[in-house]
This record gives sequence, structure tokens and C-alpha cells, in this order.
Amino acid sequence: MTPGKAYLSTEEIRPLAERSDLMGVWLVAHCWGTIALAVALFGLWPNPLTFVLAVIVIGSRQLGLAILMHEAAHNALFRNRRFNDIVGEWLCGRPILAELAAYRHYHLTHHRFTQTDKDPDLVLSSKFPTSHASMRRKFARDLTGRTGIKQLTGQILMSFRLAGDDEAIKAAASDFAQSFKAPQLWKSLPIFLGVALLISLVGDWWWGLAFWLLPYLTWFQFVLRIRNIAEHGATEQSEDPFRNVRTTLAGPIARLLVAPYWVNYHLEHHMIMHVPCYNLPRMHALLLEKGLGARMKTAPSYGVALREAGWRSA
Repeated sequence: MTPGKAYLSTEEIRPLAERSDLMGVWLVAHCWGTIALAVALFGLWPNPLTFVLAVIVIGSRQLGLAILMHEAAHNALFRNRRFNDIVGEWLCGRPILAELAAYRHYHLTHHRFTQTDKDPDLVLSSKFPTSHASMRRKFARDLTGRTGIKQLTGQILMSFRLAGDDEAIKAAASDFAQSFKAPQLWKSLPIFLGVALLISLVGDWWWGLAFWLLPYLTWFQFVLRIRNIAEHGATEQSEDPFRNVRTTLAGPIARLLVAPYWVNYHLEHHMIMHVPCYNLPRMHALLLEKGLGARMKTAPSYGVALREAGWRSA
């Protein structure tokens, strides 16, 4: 599960794997602060442009919360395990209807069997490359809310079906965690609704729907799909750690709207999964210094990664 040990020494890995509580606090505060600023932007200058911008930015930060929960799943958000799990669960996972424990179990399985028949994420990546028309339909469903509504409805129905059945909950946990969903919705729904209510209290009654539910059902689903495609879509179905995963380089706009908190350095993350996200660029540079760049599957932008997966001119 740590293929990077074959290419990096213990002395090189140790500083990369060093966790910082201060950085953990900053990342969580930055994520929620960006959400607050997006809402404030519309509050100060209410118009269609600031409305759309707020929805997009908040949806990208909902992905940011998912990424920070992902950090917590690897015990990389904070040095203290208990604090790591509390923050990862209640400030990152539950507000987006996710559950840290279910996600951690599923995600470590993904790392153990990346791009093999036992990989629970293979069902996502094996669809690519696909046709331009297919990707266009997927993106349209995401951006119009159909994907989000379908998944949320399924989550609600399944939560009723699983109520009180612990064995069924465990069996379904991986399928839900795959898309950052809690198998028992009732545990996370009050937190999700609480965030929406708080946004409405600082603005108008409809703000919670517009600036929490709407981004969740639309932009969050869209960037979550882009992230999944860029990470493993149209990569080798093999055990080669340089070819079964992709790192996608991202500029400031992509980091704001699509790839928060260094999530684009996915090859490096798979090399040594307990390295905190903010140290992944250093690992990327170190691998390049060792002359491994030619072996690494990288894309210079998300546009290129999507084209490799099928997003070409019709």
C-alpha cells in the first residue's frame, strides 16, 4: 500500500509525512471561510453573476470538505488521532452527508487494490475512455442537479431500508462512501440542514437552499466527477503505481473551482498515502529530481485529462 518506499528513502519520506496541527486548523478554517466569503459576496452585491459565482465556489469547497475528510481518513489532517477523527467527521464529513468511518474503510481498500479487480473504485474508472456524447450527458446531469437528486433520493430510501440492520449497513457502506455518502443519512442530515439554516439566518430564508443545497446537488457533483475522471479515468488497469493513477497540474483557477487542497497530486498520494496534502507538491518535485518524470502519468491541465478520457470535439 506504500509503493513510494521503492523510490524514496526513509530519510526523504519522514519530513514529507510530518503532520501539522496548525496547517490542519488552517485548512478547515480556509474551507469554511471561503464558503462564508462566497455567501458574503452575494450579500454585498446581489446579482446573477455573484449568485452563480457563489454557487460554484461553495460547490468546490464542498468538494474541499470531502478532500479534508479524505485527509482525516488517512490520519493526515491532525497529529492527534482523536482530534483528527472528530474534525474530519463533524466539520468535514457530516456537513456534506458523508461519514468518515465508512469512507475510511472503503478508501483504504481502494489503495490496497488500485486499478485491479478488487478495487471498489474500478466501476468508476473502467468506463473511460468513453465518447464525447457520453461525457456531455454525464456533465449535463450533474450541472442540472439530476445526479445529485437521484443520489440523495437513493440515500434517503436506503437509509429507511437499512434502519436497524447493522449487517446491511456495513455491506452498503462501501457503495455509499464511493461518492462521499453516509450509509445512515439520519446521522448526517441534521448537520447538513443546520448549515443551510445558519446560512438562511444570516441572509434570507431561501439562502440555505440556494447556497448549500443547490451547490451540493449541482457543482459539487460535477467537480466530484471531474476529480474521479482525472485521478483514474483512462489509466492503466495494472499494479504499476506510475501508470494506474494520474497527477493533473492545476493553476489558480483550477485550484479554486475544481481541485482544492492539492487533490490534483493523486499519483504522489498513492505513492505514500499518509503524506499530508500540502506536502504532495514537494514529493512531486522530488520524484522529478530522481528522473522518474517520464514514468509518471501526468496531465498538464484538467482539460487534457478530460480529453484523454473522451472529452474531444464532437
